[in-house]
Amino acid sequence: MKPLRLAVGLALVAGWIGLAWLLWGSVVPDGLTLPHVDVDGVFGSELVARAERFERFLLILWVLGLVVSLATLALYARYGVRFAEESAAGPLGTGMLLGMLGLAIVWLTQLPFTVVALWWSRRHGVSRMGYFDAVFGDWLALGATFVSICVALLVVMGLARRVGSWWWIPGAAVFTAIAALGVLVSPYLYTGLERPDDPGLVARYERLERVEGLHGIPLRVEHVSEDTSQANAFAFGLGPSRRVVLWDTLLDGRFSNPEVDVVLAHELGHHSSDHIAKAIGWFGLFALPGALLLMLATRRLGGMGNPRAVPLALLVAAAWALVTTPAQNVVSRRAEAEADWKALQATRDPEGARGLFREFAVTSLGDPSPPTWAYVLLDTHPTLAQRVAMADAWAARRAG
Repeated sequence: MKPLRLAVGLALVAGWIGLAWLLWGSVVPDGLTLPHVDVDGVFGSELVARAERFERFLLILWVLGLVVSLATLALYARYGVRFAEESAAGPLGTGMLLGMLGLAIVWLTQLPFTVVALWWSRRHGVSRMGYFDAVFGDWLALGATFVSICVALLVVMGLARRVGSWWWIPGAAVFTAIAALGVLVSPYLYTGLERPDDPGLVARYERLERVEGLHGIPLRVEHVSEDTSQANAFAFGLGPSRRVVLWDTLLDGRFSNPEVDVVLAHELGHHSSDHIAKAIGWFGLFALPGALLLMLATRRLGGMGNPRAVPLALLVAAAWALVTTPAQNVVSRRAEAEADWKALQATRDPEGARGLFREFAVTSLGDPSPPTWAYVLLDTHPTLAQRVAMADAWAARRAG
């Protein structure tokens, strides 16, 4: 058995490294050096100071919320097993009930932090959302989270009861397949998206599509201006479900056409670089060792086939997500930097990019150069200062 385990382990490690190497590629030139950016000079010292104060409070709130959620899960891991002894729902039903209960308890503990964060954002004019809507308005997303927890536990416990301690290998594959399915169907379930009513915007979008070698990816607008002054856009979907979505706050006159074009080209860059499909691949790469860790951590409780292991599994999963967040953020920032580079290549307008990133700091009160620990743990995009620096680097390469 030991030679078999060793062979399987070596094959998995080799496959993991090979897939990671394939997913790591980027069109950003190797060795690109970003020039120094005078943050106060580019963004204005008053705005920078205001953004730092705004985000500093939110960072403190995030740390407190994280400590509370981990402490809650630790207590649930210790005492939640008592609920398994009182349930008559069978092993799988009990496991799902324990998972939903744990999620509900954590959600309740995070409500005060949600309310305080909204208060802070409303005070600074970043959000206009009502407190009731913030707490109770997004039941669809919360329901989807509960369903995903139930499905994950059903898969894990079912596999563990059938194949024993080897469940983590097919389990990671099933998780990845479910994630891919979710990405594929999510654009069809996303509500509130409308076709743009500006023919000029549509024409510029279609031109950028052709420049990036794409065709027929729908552009949609989401109306969020009643809830926030922040500007945003995103690309999502796979194959026939691919979409590019602009928030209407990008189209209210604060952003020039060249700046909006940079946003369009950036989101199209995600599609032309297959970043969404690659993200699913990265999900699978992180899911495999995460599933192995779950298997090892729950063995003393009878393994994941035993509902008594579910409360501990929730804690281990949260800890794994936290520990791997810096690595996942590196991957995300690399993809976002590539999309920025492709936007510069498509628009050939570094000044439009600079203006866009400056305006992002104004509309979102984003700190252009956040503390290193916050950048490592929280930032899925390059900093605004780094994005300005990339525009400067692209312009310098073109001029030289």
